[in-house]
Amino acid sequence: MGGDGLLLIMVTVILVLGVCNAKLSGGFYKESCPDAKRIARKITWARAATNPDLGAKLLRMHFHDCFVRGCDASILLDSDGSIEVEKDTIPNGSLSGYDVIDDIKHDLEKVCPGVVSCADILALAARDAVSFPFKKLLWKVQTGRRDGNISLASEANANLPSPFADFATLKQLFADKNLDVRDLVILSGAHTLGVAHCATFATTRLYEFNTNGDIDPSLDSSYAEVLKTKCPNPSNSETTVEMDPDSSTSFDNNYFSIVLQNKGLFQSDAALLTDTQSANIVTRLQQTNNFTQKFGNSMIKMGAIQVLTGDAGQIRTNCRLVNS
Repeated sequence: MGGDGLLLIMVTVILVLGVCNAKLSGGFYKESCPDAKRIARKITWARAATNPDLGAKLLRMHFHDCFVRGCDASILLDSDGSIEVEKDTIPNGSLSGYDVIDDIKHDLEKVCPGVVSCADILALAARDAVSFPFKKLLWKVQTGRRDGNISLASEANANLPSPFADFATLKQLFADKNLDVRDLVILSGAHTLGVAHCATFATTRLYEFNTNGDIDPSLDSSYAEVLKTKCPNPSNSETTVEMDPDSSTSFDNNYFSIVLQNKGLFQSDAALLTDTQSANIVTRLQQTNNFTQKFGNSMIKMGAIQVLTGDAGQIRTNCRLVNS
């Protein structure tokens, strides 16, 4: 074989290896830190036992991380005072649960220093917190992510789907992350957990739709009146309401029933019914008994958005700070 042929084979092998190394896997820490997943689960479940909202909090944090620069834990970085980071934006101002990630990282650094990334910890903790009430893991988490060293407020504002977004905007934002309409609808099902601040929906949907003082016609009028009693105008910035009425601590497909009743809290929820394909998916998910499986599949896709692997990025020692 000539030198050119041998060189071609070597390049091909390198490229193939590079692709393989870039993939996440379920057993990434099997040799380097075999107790990583157990430690993350133990801490998360202990915290979830006293905080029933933890699943919603960490799920939202993981989502907000992955949609900006990919799943690289950039959402966890604190500002050094010179520039606004993702945490400093309005969409991320209400995020919480950072202390849980800190606790997991602290314990893992004692056992496997410099091995487990903050990005993987966040992905595991989000899954584990949602899974806690079931006492079993609801979906598999692929690991092998590395941590980014850049966090910019401007990128968060540009990439995070808004609660005021219409369907076309939502579809494009998800498509930009290689997520399709099915993923968009399924992942919207995360709104079955947790609460929302009145400021994220009340003004536009209850009082000033189209700036003329009307209620958003896509919102059930009776439900709108109920919401008005909870979110007066102007409302207290700290006031919250359930996103999935009477079911906000249960991870189930009830959210899709709410949407079909025109009781989705956000304009982005109501937008799912404005597209034929999306509306059909909402209806099927409302009728299905395997929402959890479908949600897990979409979470695996979301968890692989623009991940850093191999030699890219770093493994932060402190999830809030870039390594010096």
